[in-house]
Amino acid sequence: MYAVIKTGGKQYRVAEGDTLKVEKLNVEEGGTVDFDQVLMVADGDNLQIGAPLVEGGKVTATVEEHGRGKKVEILKFKRRKHHMKRMGHRQSYTKIKVTGIQVG
Repeated sequence: MYAVIKTGGKQYRVAEGDTLKVEKLNVEEGGTVDFDQVLMVADGDNLQIGAPLVEGGKVTATVEEHGRGKKVEILKFKRRKHHMKRMGHRQSYTKIKVTGIQVG
């Protein structure tokens, strides 16, 4: 059984027991979070596709940790102009473990 959820402007395919990194959530470590924006649920041959969301669909997960990803280096360079600009960015994330998928 798996589901497609939407969080942080992105869509994720999740199954029970999966661990994934999503955009930072305001939930303390060890807490639970419910995702109610479920776009699709598949259970074997039974497939439910929402329009746009599945009625009564909910995915439950526990928060394992918060962190920051690897640094992305940005370099802007203009030749023959003595211009070079270096920047970097580290995106915050929340690591979650999916504990249950429910369809109402």
